[in-house]
Amino acid sequence: MAAHPVVLWLRVKFKYGIFLRVLAMKYDLVLIEGLEIRTVIGIYDWEREIRQTVRLDIKMAWDISKAGQSDDIADTLDYKAVSKRLIEFVEGSSFGLIEKLAESCAAILLQEFQVPWIRLKMSKPGAVRGSENVAVLIERGVMS
Repeated sequence: MAAHPVVLWLRVKFKYGIFLRVLAMKYDLVLIEGLEIRTVIGIYDWEREIRQTVRLDIKMAWDISKAGQSDDIADTLDYKAVSKRLIEFVEGSSFGLIEKLAESCAAILLQEFQVPWIRLKMSKPGAVRGSENVAVLIERGVMS
């Protein structure tokens, strides 16, 4: 099921009594935050010999209105199934860059789960001395 915006026309009153008709859209989002997975990631020889933690924060556009009425998991994006698939993929992968890993995870969401739009933050905690975290943030797909 794809995300479908709810289109609202609003009359907005501006200064001096001028009204303007404004198009507003509401999108539903399904979020997975702080999903930590151990994998082989890094460009240095020593990184290729150990497993490190990456953290995913994901926002996915999805129309949840049907599930909101039916209370049936079949009517929504199953975030447990999404999480299990990403865990399976990331744990079994071996990449040099978090950029490539992020793109690969985004492709899974877009293609296998038919998520129309995602924002994915891929973090590698402790990758740079003195910093808590390094990360890439990507958006893929289209909000339709």
